[in-house]
Amino acid sequence: MIKVSVFYPNSENCRFDIDYYCKSHMPMVRDKLGVACKGVAVDKGIAGGTPGSRPVFVAIGHLYFETVEAFQAAMGPCAKEIFADVPNYTNIEPSIQISSVAINAAADQVGDLHIHSS
Repeated sequence: MIKVSVFYPNSENCRFDIDYYCKSHMPMVRDKLGVACKGVAVDKGIAGGTPGSRPVFVAIGHLYFETVEAFQAAMGPCAKEIFADVPNYTNIEPSIQISSVAINAAADQVGDLHIHSS
């Protein structure tokens, strides 16, 4: 399992419409990527690591796929349309990272954590 994370860094003059991102952009992305996309998640930054500090990122979007190749095959045909929607919710230049999911466990799971191999 891989995770494609899109990081939106916080800055003094940044604009980010979390409602649009969650209610319009991410559902559109999920629909365009089709069955290759195994799940989506959105993190909304609320604070930094020290009391009273601003979050490092205003938001982080996550897309889950079985493989990098599955992501690339799904994204290729619709990338222009997806990226064309970005100005509708932000003026931030995002950073993208693709990660191998090493651990993914629910809070109610007990015992040893299952480590995913890459």
